[in-house]
Amino acid sequence: MPPTSPAPGAHAQEDAAPRYRAPALDKGLDILELLATEAGGLTRSEIVRAMGRSPSEIYRMLERLVARGYVNRSAEGDRYALSMKLFLLGAAHPPVRRLVAQAQPMIDVFARSTLQSLHLVVPEGPIAIVVAQASQPGNWEFRLRVGAQLDMLATGSGQTLLAFQTLERRAEILAAATVLPDRMEPLSEARLDRIQAQGYRHAPSLQLAGVNDISVPIMGPDGAACAVLTCPHVEHVGTFRDRAIDAQGCLSRLRDLAAELAQT
Repeated sequence: MPPTSPAPGAHAQEDAAPRYRAPALDKGLDILELLATEAGGLTRSEIVRAMGRSPSEIYRMLERLVARGYVNRSAEGDRYALSMKLFLLGAAHPPVRRLVAQAQPMIDVFARSTLQSLHLVVPEGPIAIVVAQASQPGNWEFRLRVGAQLDMLATGSGQTLLAFQTLERRAEILAAATVLPDRMEPLSEARLDRIQAQGYRHAPSLQLAGVNDISVPIMGPDGAACAVLTCPHVEHVGTFRDRAIDAQGCLSRLRDLAAELAQT
């Protein structure tokens, strides 16, 4: 019979007679794996119940994970959730590092040639993270800093990432994501399907007036978007007006760039 995937908390019992045992490490990993399934976090009592361990040993392990920065405790002190530390460690992992290394020179060229800024985002649960950025030359620019966390529902980059996921993954993200601000229309499946059908999103920024976001997915080998390139396109009226590339020209270049990065 083929092996099945263990549930959180079950790894310590995987082997009937393991050669080496590390109970404390197992407890810490079990807590991290459990919290990874709960975007809103869990209380200590909920963790105790889910793991079937004593409150004292869970308390000690949680305190160590908080002290090391892997887990955040709510201001009220009664809820625990994963921090971004695991993501930051993962960002040093070869796939993300390789994507950024390949993308950075290309997005630098894009910014210089179009006189527009550009950023690269990857999904992380119900949010998107900016992992690379290029600024246009000159004194004036609009850009997002590397490391910025973007709402998956309320940003062009996030909606594009969401549109190019499997239906299962979409449902998971939507269930874990925050509620859209009142000023925004509900994010419907139909809107996501339209973005997917046209292959990109080109629409007014959901954050700033006067900016039109052009977002193009970078497709992974599994057929889902592993990242998105977004150009917050602005109209130049000063020195660079005659040299700037219009929105359609930027979209064409972005699609070519995304296709090239998908092959790396």
